[in-house]
Amino acid sequence: MQLRLDALEPHLARGMASLYVVYGDEHLLAQEACDRIRASARAAGFTDRSVFTVERGFDWSALLGASQSMSLFGDRQLVELRIPSGKPGKEGADALKTLAASAKAGANPDVLTLVTLPRLDAATQKSAWFTALSESGASIKIDPVERAALPNWIGQRLSQQGQRVAPGEDGRRALQFVAERVEGNLLAAHQEIQKLGLLYPQGVLSFEQIHDAVLNVARYDVFKLNEAMLTGDVGRLARMLDGLEGEGEAAVLVLWAVVEEVRTLLRIKRGVAAGKPLAVLLRENRVWGPRERLIGPALSRLSEATLERGLVLAARLDRQVKGLSGQARGDWRNALPPDAWDGLFELAMTVAAPRDAGAAGAAASRPVAGARTGAPAAPRSNPAAAAAAAAAAARPRTAGPGRRPG
Repeated sequence: MQLRLDALEPHLARGMASLYVVYGDEHLLAQEACDRIRASARAAGFTDRSVFTVERGFDWSALLGASQSMSLFGDRQLVELRIPSGKPGKEGADALKTLAASAKAGANPDVLTLVTLPRLDAATQKSAWFTALSESGASIKIDPVERAALPNWIGQRLSQQGQRVAPGEDGRRALQFVAERVEGNLLAAHQEIQKLGLLYPQGVLSFEQIHDAVLNVARYDVFKLNEAMLTGDVGRLARMLDGLEGEGEAAVLVLWAVVEEVRTLLRIKRGVAAGKPLAVLLRENRVWGPRERLIGPALSRLSEATLERGLVLAARLDRQVKGLSGQARGDWRNALPPDAWDGLFELAMTVAAPRDAGAAGAAASRPVAGARTGAPAAPRSNPAAAAAAAAAAARPRTAGPGRRPG
């Protein structure tokens, strides 16, 4: 039985299954789900707890013995199995199928089993051992909180501790401010929200209170750069590149990720020009998830010539980040920035805010000063966002991930 995370609490209130599988890479949400299962298990009398972690040379017979042991006078037992690699091996697969069959048959009602796994690929989710576990109990997939949903998630967490942001634009700006500083780091987001609960009383939080309390603890994923590029979110793009640079990410990896997006867009652009349906082109280029909705609007503002110029710039940047000369002799007009990361920002901007998108579009997309110095950039056409960017830029900076010293 597949359970959504938000359906776990009602499920536990109705009664517990004999086997639970929690899998996913969002550690905070996985930990909270496991804690809720443990709390319900204790309330149901499963007061003994045995924890097994699968490592090299793990003894699967010990797990099976614990899951099948019965006691006339002992307490009911919660057996936890942690498989950090997500790969139990052949012996482990057989043991898990045996464990699932025992749970499905209700062979030992005094034992409740909780299996935790990392994020699993599609092939593993279709494997015989995982299918057996899912069909014998309840499986909960922990999906990450996407960037677009993060402000709402933060607002819900604040409400759980009796706090809320002001209604209207000020409240939305405050939630966006927090989201920018905790993106990709949900554990730190949880800690920052708890800190707000300790610093301020219950009730409405002002933007100034949040601005003064929340640290910049964002952790950026190089493979999320394409979302900022496709949406044309120049401020987020600048923050992500600054953050990746501050975290010591290899410039060559960032270049590869940006170039792959440019190449994909160029292939799809040429395919559309040749009369192919966009849906077919998306499948052929392995575009799915949030990117499916973003590709169409991005293509409408991009020309084939712009994307080709981006690839030319990428070839020169490739030489630069590898320590070679990316500058053609005598070509001072198209000189590369001395800092390769500024060049990466320029390359990403060919998709996020192409210069040939029209005067109005270019003016609306141009970042304010300081876009590549750690200060939040904002479109010039948005006075409220520009004011927030100016306030953040005026705030004293400290060295750390996503910020440059000075």
